[in-house]
Amino acid sequence: MTDVDGGGPAVRRLAEWDEGDLGALAEEFETPLYVVDLDRVDENCTRLQAAFPDADVRYAAKAHIGRPVLQTVREAGLDVECASAGEVERALAAGFTGDRIQYTAVNPPGRDLDHVVDRWRDHPGLTVTVGAADTADRLRDRGFDGRLCIRANPGVGAGHHEKVRTGANAKFGIPIERVAELADQWAAEFDLVGVHAHAGSGISGEDLSAHRELVRRMGDLTREIESRTGSLEFVDVGGGFGVPYREDEPPLDLDAVAEATREALGTVDAALAVEPGRYVVADAGVLLTRVNTVKRARDATVVGVDAGMTTLLRPAMYDAYHAISNVTASEDAETVDTTVAGPICESADVLCEHRPLSRPRRGDILAVGNAGAYGYEMSSTYNSRPRPAEVVRSGTTVRLARRRESLTDLTALEQ
Repeated sequence: MTDVDGGGPAVRRLAEWDEGDLGALAEEFETPLYVVDLDRVDENCTRLQAAFPDADVRYAAKAHIGRPVLQTVREAGLDVECASAGEVERALAAGFTGDRIQYTAVNPPGRDLDHVVDRWRDHPGLTVTVGAADTADRLRDRGFDGRLCIRANPGVGAGHHEKVRTGANAKFGIPIERVAELADQWAAEFDLVGVHAHAGSGISGEDLSAHRELVRRMGDLTREIESRTGSLEFVDVGGGFGVPYREDEPPLDLDAVAEATREALGTVDAALAVEPGRYVVADAGVLLTRVNTVKRARDATVVGVDAGMTTLLRPAMYDAYHAISNVTASEDAETVDTTVAGPICESADVLCEHRPLSRPRRGDILAVGNAGAYGYEMSSTYNSRPRPAEVVRSGTTVRLARRRESLTDLTALEQ
């Protein structure tokens, strides 16, 4: 399916990656290995800009914070939304200027606020989003009087799993009915530039009614604030645009989402802003893992691999589906009922269960699709397992972006 106005096809399936190329990368760089196609990242940025031509498109950096990805996003013209002081630091290191960075604080530790305020003094264009009156007080105490955005809790959320639906979760934002009054107060103390809300992550076409209702409420809020304090610079309605993880799932109709967003927002002086993360990077990445154990269990063939929940957490945490293929199997290989399990001592450490795969043999390379978003970023060293390496591709050039951790790295911080 090709998007004429955007960049490249509307979705890149695992089957569209070159299996021979993936196998060669696994041999050269060993496994587990993340592979990220920077050209695809650029295509996805282009598609977003085509769908939202009059909006400020801000990449939600938590989806993938690797420097080559950030640099590609910056060069494509997107701004960046950061959820921590560390993400702000990495955005600056990737070449983003302060006026292209929005720091969205969720219960920020004092150390984070100290660092961000210090950075704001050197980069006064940086915008800070607050989701609690406490946070505004703490910023004021640190001498901050710069660009402020208020995160509202609109009471409506959506997303692929209950753990990522933020719009109605009390943890996120200030109840929307209180925001206009606080905006009136804070406009005299800070440079009040915008309001923000976010429904959740992995929103599909089925969730558009919730997204539309969130945007409608944010439009009403924006008009109320503008009637009190004057024009705002932007109204940020979040991102969370989903991608099809299952092979038969259609891609999100991004143009329809954009049109629904504009209609629901209505007429405001403020510019529209959106914050896609997953949509930018998910189908730009795959995870490669090597088979080390094959055994026949009672009801399936259990295939042990060198990647697990410490490499890719989403299946264990969200029961998430990722397409998996055996890239080194012969074309005539028998298909068997397969459970792919990792090396972690947890029953949740499975990448799939009862999946038809070309019969895996020890040494085969499996590819896990749509691993570019929240893959490497959610990896850990649980069970004292080093984190994987990551390579990036641009055109025909492949380079190591993050080296594989060693056992020595695991103890480097110990005193």
